[in-house]
Amino acid sequence: MTVPSNLPAQPSDSSGGQGLLPPDGYPVRDSGDAWVVGPNGARFWGRYGAAGLLVHDCARGVLLQHRVEWSHFGGTWGIPGGARHEGESAETAALREAHEEAGVPEDHLRLLFTEVLDLKYWSYVTVVTRVLTPFEPIAGDAESLELRWVALDDVLTLPLHPKFAESWPSLRARLDTVS
Repeated sequence: MTVPSNLPAQPSDSSGGQGLLPPDGYPVRDSGDAWVVGPNGARFWGRYGAAGLLVHDCARGVLLQHRVEWSHFGGTWGIPGGARHEGESAETAALREAHEEAGVPEDHLRLLFTEVLDLKYWSYVTVVTRVLTPFEPIAGDAESLELRWVALDDVLTLPLHPKFAESWPSLRARLDTVS
């Protein structure tokens, strides 16, 4: 898969922002792969919303992904995730994306909870899991510069994806209360 290194900062489209197609050369793999632009001009990836998987290992911390430069907010750290397919549940999407991007084995995890960011025109669901059987992540596609287990107390030391940075305090507080 060839990915352009010079993606535009904002997609151009005359449709009012809904269902924008990605720039020429961007790898479209599913009908959900498109930009949604909000009323304030902010853009979000995933025509049907998006989901990500926060994987917590009690001994090693959380699995984070250093995002490639060509991606949205490239160079930042976040969780594996991406656009939902049409009709796909958030949990299924998060598990699929984490497996594609980081080799996360679904059968090694237990679902803890979900947290939803609902903007009315677009949503993102963080699916939070606990590791039952330890595994090592493996970059399965070109979307990761690095995958790393990060201690809970060290997450805020990294340059985080802005929305993950906003959600981390709430996610951390909830992680501290579940067994």
